[in-house]
Amino acid sequence: MDVGNMSWAIAATALVLFMTPGVAFFYGGLVKAKSVISMMMLSFGSMGLAGVLWVLIGYNMSAVANPLDFAGDPFSDFALAAADDNTLLYATYGGTFAIITIALVSGAIADRAKFGSWMVFVGLFSVLVYFPVAAWVWGGGWIMNLGDALGLPAVIDYAGGTAVHINAGAAALALALILGKRVAFGKGVHQPHNVPLTLIGVAILWFGWFGFNAGAQAFGDMGQVGLIVINTFVATSAAILGWMVIEKVRDGKATSVGAGSGAVAGLVAITPACANLTPGWSIVLGLVVGALCALAINLKFALGFDDSLDVVGIHLVGGIAGTLFLGFFANETGLFYSGDFGQLITQVIAAGGVLIYSFVVSLILGILIEKTIGFRASTEAEIAGIDTVVHGELGYAITE
Repeated sequence: MDVGNMSWAIAATALVLFMTPGVAFFYGGLVKAKSVISMMMLSFGSMGLAGVLWVLIGYNMSAVANPLDFAGDPFSDFALAAADDNTLLYATYGGTFAIITIALVSGAIADRAKFGSWMVFVGLFSVLVYFPVAAWVWGGGWIMNLGDALGLPAVIDYAGGTAVHINAGAAALALALILGKRVAFGKGVHQPHNVPLTLIGVAILWFGWFGFNAGAQAFGDMGQVGLIVINTFVATSAAILGWMVIEKVRDGKATSVGAGSGAVAGLVAITPACANLTPGWSIVLGLVVGALCALAINLKFALGFDDSLDVVGIHLVGGIAGTLFLGFFANETGLFYSGDFGQLITQVIAAGGVLIYSFVVSLILGILIEKTIGFRASTEAEIAGIDTVVHGELGYAITE
């Protein structure tokens, strides 16, 4: 890379890394005051363990078509010890994706998870789910080669609709089912304790997402960076509007948390599609996904699972919507342009494959952890507050 590309690669890597503290703020404001430290620690714990695992084995697992081909010696020349600067930068950039994917899952188990058990899950999920799925999507694996195998257009997932959002959303659903419902779970019972904190998190996420979507351009010719940036901007703006309209019609009021959640839904949906839609279709995607996710978050009440902070409703539903939208409206290959269902077929197969794999493996991992060391905190700890019981800290300690 030249100096300009290298500078953007470093900046984009920092932007995406900053997104995980953004997740911590976003989630932290949504939980009750005596769980905010616990909620944020789930994200920071992911930054620690997933970051180390990525450098030791994750990058190498994700860079080969079959992750099982990697023997796992982090100090050999096969690993990053002998890599050049470009590879080291690319590996670091990829590591920030691994971290945030796992951090996103934590929103489904807010207020009731043991920190140590979560860290065990982070390690196992990283090695058994995220690293292999990243290889499938970006490392020459079956998703990357699905189009050639079927004689159809290649799967489009520019920045992680499948590998990040569907992956995280499916895992979140599995853990929500295993840990069960919070004490007094019900519609309207659990309210955000700090809305400004949540909106700060949304702002950080939107800021960082330009690195998330456009950062990979640093490792190429920067030929689509303008399209990616404007799509990331406008789809998110439109999704805010879509969510607020549903809230106003359904509840009579548009809320700030709803606007922030709409922004995140738009960011999720444009992630796979940012390089392959016109700005006009990005607006349509944002409007649709904002409305769709606003409706989807109520599924947990209808179906009886406690996805605490709507990871399923926003990331799973939004990720699927953005991935499948490409089947209809992707430039040149979508059904609307080509008159052919090929792009839609490959998008459906990729989305379904990641969803099923992530859900099944996460369900097995969650069950094993629950049956051995226990995953859910005690009812007493949940009522007293996870912060003091597990971490010995208060989010808002007032001292004289």
